[in-house]
Amino acid sequence: MAGSTQELERFVHAALDRGQSRQAIEQALVTAGWTPEQVRPALVAYAESDFPIPVPRPRPYLSPREAFIYLVIFTTLYLSAFHLGALLFNLIDRAFPDATQQVEYFRLGPDLRWSLASVIIAFPVFLYLSWRNERALARHPAKRQSAVRRWLTYLTLFVAAVALICDLTTLVDHFLGGELTMRFMLKVIVAAIIAVVAFTYYLRDLRRDEVDA
Repeated sequence: MAGSTQELERFVHAALDRGQSRQAIEQALVTAGWTPEQVRPALVAYAESDFPIPVPRPRPYLSPREAFIYLVIFTTLYLSAFHLGALLFNLIDRAFPDATQQVEYFRLGPDLRWSLASVIIAFPVFLYLSWRNERALARHPAKRQSAVRRWLTYLTLFVAAVALICDLTTLVDHFLGGELTMRFMLKVIVAAIIAVVAFTYYLRDLRRDEVDA
């Protein structure tokens, strides 16, 4: 597979070097049996420039330092999202108590304390590192090619999508079973909002990468 990719990129380089248009190159390769999904990355690998020879774009790369930063950013994101949801769930339980359970309204239980502490610590760390990282990306757009960043972004999209699907599935299940309550509906809404916000933000981030490319 790697050999085929290199062969394709060599062909694209040679064709661009001889003054062929990108549309003509893509059409020739598709006619030869290459798929558009294979051809476009090979074309995108070279910048549209008036320079006499094809100018390569930065390639995805792996930096240990950036891997550390992105792992901390996404870990604190997951911690913040999970414990924010747990904190709001706990508050909903207190606002709409189950008649069969005794709730101590003015006492912070272990679960509530842990969720609150996690949000207080993890969320500011996430905001600060994200802010610094965005500044670095603005100064050096090539950093958007970080392989760790892309993998973790797609993983976050996957987690958010699965969370939203499970949330809606649970809602439909309770609706069909006639078990909808205000407390349950509020928890569904909280989980859906957290998942949608995360999914939308990182999907826009990926689309911005495509536009910049």
